[in-house]
Amino acid sequence: MRVVRISCVGTRHLSPPSSSSVRGCDAHSDDASASASASSAGLITTDADDVSCSSTPSWRIKKSLTCVCFNRKRAYERICSNLTPLQEERLKRLRKRMKNYFDASQPDHQDALRALWSATYPGEKLQALVSDQWKNMGWQGKDPSTDFRGAGFISLENLLFFAKTFSTSYQRLLKKQGGKRAAWEYPFAVAGVNITFMIMQMLDLEALKPRSFLRLVFLQMLSENEWAFDLLYCVAFAVMDKQWLDKNATYMEFNDVLRCTRGQLERELMMDDVFRIEDMPSFSLLS
Repeated sequence: MRVVRISCVGTRHLSPPSSSSVRGCDAHSDDASASASASSAGLITTDADDVSCSSTPSWRIKKSLTCVCFNRKRAYERICSNLTPLQEERLKRLRKRMKNYFDASQPDHQDALRALWSATYPGEKLQALVSDQWKNMGWQGKDPSTDFRGAGFISLENLLFFAKTFSTSYQRLLKKQGGKRAAWEYPFAVAGVNITFMIMQMLDLEALKPRSFLRLVFLQMLSENEWAFDLLYCVAFAVMDKQWLDKNATYMEFNDVLRCTRGQLERELMMDDVFRIEDMPSFSLLS
């Protein structure tokens, strides 16, 4: 089988609050040429090139190609950028979710917030949609709707999916249980919004045509499970918290931890024996 030649280029990464990188992170420099797509809520900053903790190269597919081949599982496998009807439909629905901005005036968005509260604090009554109670969950103020500007309504859906699907892990991360915690911890809910935004950037889902193997691999996973994005979110949150503990990180190092989390996710998604999100080694962190 003929192997298509591809070119490797650098990618743009989010900048940390300081120029220092997280302890224990083996970083390499990128000559970035892409521009940042949006600003996220809370902790993440944009508009600067920086370093990546991933040892996985970012592959770009030449515009003239419709299919590429790469060596995986000891044999050449064909992954096409021409999507199947099922992939097209599921990607279309996922993009629609990504473009749905949070609107506090919409009843279904209000209901989703109430559902998140109930899943997070069962048995505790929410006084109002705008309340100081939300600060306990890790929102920046008493109105969580102001924190969704970076990732939109899907970031709320991701949190709700996590709370309902892996309630034990969700509560452990919410309550900062396990390990030696920092005196200045990351805010749980705002961190979740940033994780959604990071995954959207990593998978390059808004591009009209696939530009990376990573996105093509994910689309294969999406055809197997429509909730692949939400499952990946849960894995990413668990990986981020583990990285946080392993590095003894503090609040000001959150962006560095997030970059290293992205690097680990990229490496695991490209492993030979990973066909589904459930096959990722870090999926075992969830319970």
